[in-house]
Amino acid sequence: MDETHQRIAEIVGGNDVVLFMKGTKFFPQCGFSGRAVAILEHLGVAFRDVDVLQDPALRQGIKTYSDWPTIPQLYVKGEFIGGADIMMEMFEAGELQSLLADAGVRAAG
Repeated sequence: MDETHQRIAEIVGGNDVVLFMKGTKFFPQCGFSGRAVAILEHLGVAFRDVDVLQDPALRQGIKTYSDWPTIPQLYVKGEFIGGADIMMEMFEAGELQSLLADAGVRAAG
């Protein structure tokens, strides 16, 4: 495993919920990242945001790590969930809420 993938694995493994995104949770830099943040905030979930725009190696590395071509990318308890569209579909169907509850993810406090 190369250095970038090792770093990603440590971030994913060290946090219950991680969103690799363009920008930060306070200042998303694209609409899809903004939508992903809005969903997680609406659900009251504490999550770590990772701004891929600050590190070109991370921006490319996350795509190969997950074998998923786009950003944002959501991870819950180490498992890759998907991007903004998948998050929205899961949220609307109630599946994201169930996944988070089943994973033992608690609301931000």
